[in-house]
Amino acid sequence: MISVIGTGTGAPLPPDAEAVLAKAVLVVGGRRHLDAARLPESAERVVLGPLAPALDVIEKFLDRQVVVLASGDPGFFGIVRALAERFGADALDVRPGVSSVATAFARLGLPWDDAVVVSAHGRDPRTALNVCRARPKVAVLTGPGSGPAELGAGLLHSRRVLVVASALGDPARERVERVTPVEAAARDWGSAVSVVLCLDPDDEHVVTAMRTVAGARPSPAQWALDEGEFAHRDSMITKFEVRALALARLGPRLGDLVWDIGAGSGSVAVECARLGAAVTAVEKSAEDVERIHANAAAHGVDVHVVHGAAPDVLGGLHGEPDAVFIGGGGRGLPAIVAACAGRVRRTVVVAMAALDRVPAAREALVAAGMTCDGVLLQASRLAPLPGDVTRLAATNPVFLLWGVRPPAHIEGVDR
Repeated sequence: MISVIGTGTGAPLPPDAEAVLAKAVLVVGGRRHLDAARLPESAERVVLGPLAPALDVIEKFLDRQVVVLASGDPGFFGIVRALAERFGADALDVRPGVSSVATAFARLGLPWDDAVVVSAHGRDPRTALNVCRARPKVAVLTGPGSGPAELGAGLLHSRRVLVVASALGDPARERVERVTPVEAAARDWGSAVSVVLCLDPDDEHVVTAMRTVAGARPSPAQWALDEGEFAHRDSMITKFEVRALALARLGPRLGDLVWDIGAGSGSVAVECARLGAAVTAVEKSAEDVERIHANAAAHGVDVHVVHGAAPDVLGGLHGEPDAVFIGGGGRGLPAIVAACAGRVRRTVVVAMAALDRVPAAREALVAAGMTCDGVLLQASRLAPLPGDVTRLAATNPVFLLWGVRPPAHIEGVDR
């Protein structure tokens, strides 16, 4: 039997866990866990480093009492997953402690059933950063190379505040510090960080209604919203029929970064943000920049807006996008498509009213190693006529082109 004991955040082991530990023939855990526990003198010890060698040792002791000591709740982004995959859930006796996430929110007096929890431990921090940008209450489990400094550096242009909780449960060393992304990026935080909370200061103390489902808020009930849901200029907005197919090809989701180039009213940017993605909108018109901010606020989402013209400003955008929508560009469209296709991880979608720009855009996508497809969309909407009759009113045709990165070239992200 393998007993997995969560040590909590500095709390003593409960009596039943102490009794199990007293019978252990093999004890596995981090050095600080082994040093803090009262271990049988005859028990063999394995200090956790690389996981595979430790699992090999455990396998040799399966017919005797093995104890694995872990931080907090070992079933929450912890060692229980690896043990269950290797030895089966029936071989495990799990005794969880209080997780660092629960403890950190408790220190702030905040509920966390509406928080999103993301692990950056041993992972590329890009997914954690995108979730922090897209959601107002996020807990990030950190690790070397993905700590408060890296999170701060990736959130410099956001309106977030970081709460860095270190050595939780240790009366002598515990610290819970509230810092800006700039302050976080400028410090060496050491190895004692337990968890980082990323909060929207405007929403931090807002008490929401009782929730039924924990974690990320549900996906919106509707998308491809009517044009009337957005402030826009002289009907200069991606029509909902086009937006519906564009969203289907972009596939925005929590953890993604989406660019909306030539964003106009920002309707595509806002819809991608509603579906959970972090979004950067690029727009050269100062008037439209204000509209994008207003539309994002009206729909309760965050959109990072860059005032400038593509492709000039693209080199200064932080992070590699998972998907890009290009809704404007004029004569510079081929250069914009090429610049975006060179950086995108998954998909580029281009909307064009001028058919003669399609070949150059397609060539740019193919030259970037993407498979390319497209469709001409022309919808006719119901429109009333006098006498209680209805006619069909045609909308302007739009050519939608999309390039997709072959799966072998897409870097996988565990979500």
